[in-house]
Amino acid sequence: MKKIVLFASGNGSNVENIIQFFKNNKSVSIVGIFCNNPHAKVLERAENHKIEATIFNKTELNDTLVLEKLNQLQPDLIVLAGFLLKFPSHIIASFPKKIINIHPALLPKYGGKGMYGMNVHQAVIDNHEKETGITIHYVNENYDEGEFISQQATNIENCKSAEEIASKVHELEHEFFPKIIEKIIT
Repeated sequence: MKKIVLFASGNGSNVENIIQFFKNNKSVSIVGIFCNNPHAKVLERAENHKIEATIFNKTELNDTLVLEKLNQLQPDLIVLAGFLLKFPSHIIASFPKKIINIHPALLPKYGGKGMYGMNVHQAVIDNHEKETGITIHYVNENYDEGEFISQQATNIENCKSAEEIASKVHELEHEFFPKIIEKIIT
């Protein structure tokens, strides 16, 4: 049985999509959801699916608490699905090439500190881009600089707002993220 741990900070629509994708897969199990926001909707999703949730703060992420919990779970893959904090190097070192992230743009464009969610989509529209997309990549010590695993693009020439772009990017995330996770883990 391959074990996946999910990290999220907010709504958790990607988490929900990943859970649904693997729901009937007998060789993959979601063994935990980690969240740094005690008010995040993703915690409701964890409860609804009877998946253990771990709530932590930034200090606990950067000391040993989160690493100890991960070591207990021994995940085959750690998936950052809308997780907004920088991942600490001691966890990255403990799980080499086992931590992936999804970014709502075609990196290296629109990556780095502060570039998440609507900030990315607004920057894309402000710069009159003709396409955007998603990048799934391994996590390293720098925001959005890990080795690329997959990129998927979508045409946004007819989009008039950051919200329209967000909608198109979410479609890509939901279509491709679980498939790429499955490919990596199996």
